[in-house]
Amino acid sequence: MSAGADARARRALEWLASAAPDPRTCRREWDRNPLGVALLPAGRLWDVLILASGPGYATLDVLTRRVEPGPVIADFGDARLGFFVPPGTAAHWVATGVRGVGAGTWVVVPHPERARCGVRWVVPPDGSGRLTDPAELEAAMHEAAAGPAHGGDG
Repeated sequence: MSAGADARARRALEWLASAAPDPRTCRREWDRNPLGVALLPAGRLWDVLILASGPGYATLDVLTRRVEPGPVIADFGDARLGFFVPPGTAAHWVATGVRGVGAGTWVVVPHPERARCGVRWVVPPDGSGRLTDPAELEAAMHEAAAGPAHGGDG
Protein backbone atom coordinates (compact mmCIF):
# COMPACT_ATOMS: atom_id res chain seq x y z
CA MET A 1 0.00 0.00 0.00
CA SER A 2 1.37 3.44 -0.89
CA ALA A 3 1.94 6.06 1.79
CA GLY A 4 -1.01 8.10 0.44
CA ALA A 5 -3.34 5.10 0.45
CA ASP A 6 -2.14 4.15 3.93
CA ALA A 7 -2.86 7.66 5.25
CA ARG A 8 -6.29 7.65 3.58
CA ALA A 9 -7.14 4.27 5.16
CA ARG A 10 -6.00 5.56 8.57
CA ARG A 11 -8.21 8.68 8.18
CA ALA A 12 -11.15 6.46 7.17
CA LEU A 13 -10.62 4.26 10.22
CA GLU A 14 -10.50 7.26 12.55
CA TRP A 15 -13.55 8.89 10.95
CA LEU A 16 -15.67 5.75 11.22
CA ALA A 17 -14.51 4.98 14.76
CA SER A 18 -15.36 8.53 15.83
CA ALA A 19 -19.05 7.64 15.37
CA ALA A 20 -18.76 5.10 18.20
CA PRO A 21 -19.44 5.97 21.83
CA ASP A 22 -15.89 4.70 22.52
CA PRO A 23 -13.68 4.81 19.41
CA ARG A 24 -10.95 2.72 21.04
CA THR A 25 -13.42 -0.10 21.76
CA CYS A 26 -14.67 0.14 18.17
CA ARG A 27 -11.16 -0.33 16.79
CA ARG A 28 -10.61 -3.32 19.10
CA GLU A 29 -13.91 -4.84 17.90
CA TRP A 30 -12.78 -4.56 14.28
CA ASP A 31 -9.52 -6.29 15.18
CA ARG A 32 -11.12 -9.09 17.23
CA ASN A 33 -14.31 -9.79 15.28
CA PRO A 34 -13.67 -12.66 12.82
CA LEU A 35 -15.88 -10.92 10.24
CA GLY A 36 -14.04 -7.61 10.65
CA VAL A 37 -17.19 -5.66 11.56
CA ALA A 38 -18.34 -3.42 14.39
CA LEU A 39 -21.73 -1.99 15.36
CA LEU A 40 -21.82 1.79 15.03
CA PRO A 41 -24.64 4.16 15.88
CA ALA A 42 -26.36 5.92 13.00
CA GLY A 43 -27.55 9.49 13.33
CA ARG A 44 -24.40 11.09 14.72
CA LEU A 45 -22.04 11.40 11.74
CA TRP A 46 -24.30 9.82 9.14
CA ASP A 47 -27.56 8.05 8.38
CA VAL A 48 -27.84 5.15 5.95
CA LEU A 49 -30.43 4.72 3.21
CA ILE A 50 -30.80 1.06 2.25
CA LEU A 51 -31.98 -0.15 -1.17
CA ALA A 52 -32.37 -3.67 -2.55
CA SER A 53 -29.32 -4.62 -4.60
CA GLY A 54 -30.97 -4.36 -8.05
CA PRO A 55 -32.13 -0.77 -7.71
CA GLY A 56 -29.18 -0.02 -5.43
CA TYR A 57 -26.50 -0.94 -7.96
CA ALA A 58 -28.44 0.79 -10.77
CA THR A 59 -28.64 3.92 -8.60
CA LEU A 60 -24.94 3.72 -7.72
CA ASP A 61 -24.09 3.43 -11.43
CA VAL A 62 -26.06 6.59 -12.24
CA LEU A 63 -24.76 8.40 -9.16
CA THR A 64 -21.08 7.73 -9.93
CA ARG A 65 -21.52 9.18 -13.42
CA ARG A 66 -22.75 12.42 -11.82
CA VAL A 67 -20.75 12.88 -8.62
CA GLU A 68 -18.32 11.13 -6.32
CA PRO A 69 -20.60 9.37 -3.83
CA GLY A 70 -19.96 8.97 -0.14
CA PRO A 71 -19.43 5.53 1.40
CA VAL A 72 -21.65 2.65 0.31
CA ILE A 73 -21.82 -0.77 1.96
CA ALA A 74 -23.22 -4.08 0.74
CA ASP A 75 -24.71 -6.52 3.21
CA PHE A 76 -24.19 -10.26 3.51
CA GLY A 77 -24.89 -11.81 0.12
CA ASP A 78 -25.12 -8.43 -1.62
CA ALA A 79 -28.90 -8.36 -1.07
CA ARG A 80 -28.89 -4.65 -0.13
CA LEU A 81 -26.76 -1.53 -0.51
CA GLY A 82 -26.49 1.17 2.15
CA PHE A 83 -25.71 4.74 1.09
CA PHE A 84 -24.17 6.93 3.82
CA VAL A 85 -25.99 10.28 3.85
CA PRO A 86 -26.03 13.29 6.23
CA PRO A 87 -27.53 12.81 9.71
CA GLY A 88 -31.25 13.49 9.84
CA THR A 89 -31.87 12.33 6.26
CA ALA A 90 -33.51 9.04 7.29
CA ALA A 91 -36.12 10.80 9.43
CA HIS A 92 -37.34 12.85 6.47
CA TRP A 93 -36.88 10.38 3.61
CA VAL A 94 -40.09 9.25 1.95
CA ALA A 95 -39.62 6.71 -0.85
CA THR A 96 -41.01 3.29 -1.53
CA GLY A 97 -38.43 0.53 -1.27
CA VAL A 98 -35.94 2.55 0.77
CA ARG A 99 -35.25 1.85 4.42
CA GLY A 100 -33.85 4.71 6.45
CA VAL A 101 -31.47 4.03 9.33
CA GLY A 102 -30.94 7.05 11.56
CA ALA A 103 -30.73 8.20 15.16
CA GLY A 104 -31.42 5.47 17.69
CA THR A 105 -30.33 2.63 15.39
CA TRP A 106 -27.09 0.76 14.83
CA VAL A 107 -25.34 -0.33 11.65
CA VAL A 108 -22.94 -3.22 11.04
CA VAL A 109 -19.90 -1.47 9.57
CA PRO A 110 -16.90 -3.29 8.10
CA HIS A 111 -13.32 -2.27 8.81
CA PRO A 112 -12.40 0.31 6.15
CA GLU A 113 -9.40 -1.57 4.77
CA ARG A 114 -10.13 -5.24 5.29
CA ALA A 115 -12.09 -7.19 2.71
CA ARG A 116 -13.73 -10.21 4.28
CA CYS A 117 -16.83 -12.16 3.49
CA GLY A 118 -20.06 -10.60 4.60
CA VAL A 119 -20.64 -6.87 4.89
CA ARG A 120 -18.21 -5.03 2.61
CA TRP A 121 -17.48 -1.59 1.21
CA VAL A 122 -18.64 -1.00 -2.35
CA VAL A 123 -17.43 2.61 -2.06
CA PRO A 124 -15.06 2.82 0.91
CA PRO A 125 -14.88 5.92 3.10
CA ASP A 126 -11.90 8.15 2.41
CA GLY A 127 -11.75 9.71 5.86
CA SER A 128 -12.87 13.15 4.69
CA GLY A 129 -16.39 12.71 6.04
CA ARG A 130 -17.84 13.04 2.52
CA LEU A 131 -21.38 11.68 2.36
CA THR A 132 -23.80 11.21 -0.51
CA ASP A 133 -25.97 14.25 -1.09
CA PRO A 134 -29.63 13.18 -0.62
CA ALA A 135 -30.83 15.26 -3.58
CA GLU A 136 -28.22 13.66 -5.85
CA LEU A 137 -29.17 10.22 -4.54
CA GLU A 138 -32.86 10.85 -5.16
CA ALA A 139 -32.21 12.08 -8.71
CA ALA A 140 -30.03 9.03 -9.41
CA MET A 141 -32.75 6.73 -8.02
CA HIS A 142 -35.33 8.29 -10.36
CA GLU A 143 -33.04 8.00 -13.37
CA ALA A 144 -32.15 4.40 -12.52
CA ALA A 145 -35.83 3.51 -12.07
CA ALA A 146 -36.61 4.99 -15.49
CA GLY A 147 -34.24 2.46 -17.04
CA PRO A 148 -31.25 2.78 -19.32
CA ALA A 149 -31.05 5.78 -21.58
CA HIS A 150 -31.85 4.93 -25.18
CA GLY A 151 -28.94 5.59 -27.50
CA GLY A 152 -28.96 6.15 -31.23
CA ASP A 153 -28.69 2.43 -32.06
CA GLY A 154 -32.12 1.49 -30.80
